[in-house]
Amino acid sequence: MGYLSSALDGLLAFIVANQAWAAPIVFALAFFKSLAFVSLVVPATLLLVAIGGLVGASHIAFVPIWLAVTLGAGLGDWASYAIGYRIKGRARHIWPLSRHPDLLPRGERFFRRWGAMSVVLCRFFSPLRATIPLLCGIFEMGWWTFQLANWLSAPIWAFVLLAPGGLLAGWLQ
Repeated sequence: MGYLSSALDGLLAFIVANQAWAAPIVFALAFFKSLAFVSLVVPATLLLVAIGGLVGASHIAFVPIWLAVTLGAGLGDWASYAIGYRIKGRARHIWPLSRHPDLLPRGERFFRRWGAMSVVLCRFFSPLRATIPLLCGIFEMGWWTFQLANWLSAPIWAFVLLAPGGLLAGWLQ
């Protein structure tokens, strides 16, 4: 945990010192956090909450950061959907689904039960956040249906991640 903590501190210090890089950094964090399976190794949620605190404690504008997180999350989910749509039945032979064959049928039941709402609901629950768009592609959810759920939930998720830290930091000042 010491390495992660020092990496987090270093990234946050870099953002404060180089505010012009804040939007591209949070875009990349949100994008990779939304990619299927990559999200399992990218600790972006904690970073984005901390960056929300930086926004509130500094003179970094909230809206560009919020838009960058929204775009990163939406495009990451879009990419996961496209990957799922392309690989379809071959997905069960790819890690981690190949090592956990029960995940695909469970994910399909959840997806079939909740439909487009599964995209909205799972946006707020890691690691489901990046898995459901992949499943939407695998099980051929309609493109427009997926995009509607994706782009309606991405700005809400971005706000929920950034606003508490920003509001808390602003209140503490």
